[in-house]
Amino acid sequence: MGKASRRRKNGATADQSSRRARAEQAPFVARPFEGLPNETDWVAMREILPAATATVRFAEGKAPEGAPEEATVATVLPLAWPGLHRGDDTVFLATQSGSASGDASRDLAVALLAAASAEPGTPVPAVPQAHAETPRLQDLIDTTADFEVTVHEGFEFWVGDSELDEEAQASLERANESIVPTTRMSSVPSAYWGRIGERAHIRLVLPEDEDVATDALARLHAAGDSGLADGTRLLGAFRACGLLVPVWDLDPSLEAADYEDGLAAFAERYAAAAGSSEPLTAEERRARSGLLSRQVTLR
Repeated sequence: MGKASRRRKNGATADQSSRRARAEQAPFVARPFEGLPNETDWVAMREILPAATATVRFAEGKAPEGAPEEATVATVLPLAWPGLHRGDDTVFLATQSGSASGDASRDLAVALLAAASAEPGTPVPAVPQAHAETPRLQDLIDTTADFEVTVHEGFEFWVGDSELDEEAQASLERANESIVPTTRMSSVPSAYWGRIGERAHIRLVLPEDEDVATDALARLHAAGDSGLADGTRLLGAFRACGLLVPVWDLDPSLEAADYEDGLAAFAERYAAAAGSSEPLTAEERRARSGLLSRQVTLR
């Protein structure tokens, strides 16, 4: 091949690569799970739960040909795989496998399609990067069905009736050794108690926009009503997938069930504060500044 031919070929390839790169730029989405059922539990699965699963169903006509109509959404999978098509034909999607674009929903949609399309017994160790034309989860799954989270004590749900190879089995054992004991609270949606070492916490994913949630917490904090019970205190809050997640420090001698009533009472106070249209007082603004100074953003 002559130099001119090589230049034309190389030039065309570079131009195609440039166009492809532009196409791969997915727009940033601050609340990637907005519009999905139980958005707050999608955020919990993505950011705060160690071992949990939920089931989703493909919307009509959206499942790849020959693929199951349902998939299991999990927090993590062996070796941090984004997806897995288990030998019993169960399709798994991992929510905590990372994010390559500015839209976690597109990233997970890519992994879901890859896992559903894979042969049974096949892991999905990597997926293509999502781009602007990639469908989102909101485009693929039935958004009329509930998203019910089940918290597990370990990662045995990876296996089912099949067996893992030696490397994956080692990954399972390491994961189980590091798991944080977690309990789903029943009095308030998307609230989870966890024990980390000698300390215990409750984390609650609030459904309102960040600004509304921050103002409501500031009103309660200024009034001394931000705790759950005697001996508890609001440590602060972090931002995750466009929502706010307050964290309380608890009495480590108590269990999750001991805080159900206090959490329910807080939820009532919070709902009233979130619904207020009154401007923040000077004390409430100071409380808001204090909350903001302690906030961190995940991912």
